[in-house]
Amino acid sequence: MKTFGGKVLFLDRSDINTDEIIPARYLTEMTREALKPYLLEDLEMEEFVPARDLAGVGAIVTRANFGCGSSREHAPWALEVNGIHLVMAESFARIFRQNMFNCGLMAVALAPETIGRLFDEFAALPTVVSADLAAGLLRFAAQDRRREIPFAVSPFDRALVQAGGWVEYADARY
Repeated sequence: MKTFGGKVLFLDRSDINTDEIIPARYLTEMTREALKPYLLEDLEMEEFVPARDLAGVGAIVTRANFGCGSSREHAPWALEVNGIHLVMAESFARIFRQNMFNCGLMAVALAPETIGRLFDEFAALPTVVSADLAAGLLRFAAQDRRREIPFAVSPFDRALVQAGGWVEYADARY
């Protein structure tokens, strides 16, 4: 099973769409690995530099409606090939969220107040998170700060993550 967590990238914006996650001009690439250098290339946020800010990142915390736009698996693939297996947001576009689980990745929706607290407490600090899927807990740490946050995913989505994604799930059962 993949590792869910690591260094956290805080993206303080709602409505980050799939064209910003992986620009459409790269959808002709033949492998997931070919998508790697283009993750969040077109995301325009003050002081955000993908080449610098994505180094070593394993998780993203962001605002509402992450993954809106086109329904493409390339967006989760680009996250995965960059080692980002966990995204936490107030909400997700429905198809993007399911594509994350279908790829064996985690899209964890948290209440807006919880996301706000995470930004307030951790965004200015080098932060790491770990996700315990069995216990349904996210564990955040930065310097002397610690916070545990419960989360829930459906039993089916949990099974997809545990299997490594939809293909592996289906191979084991059909």
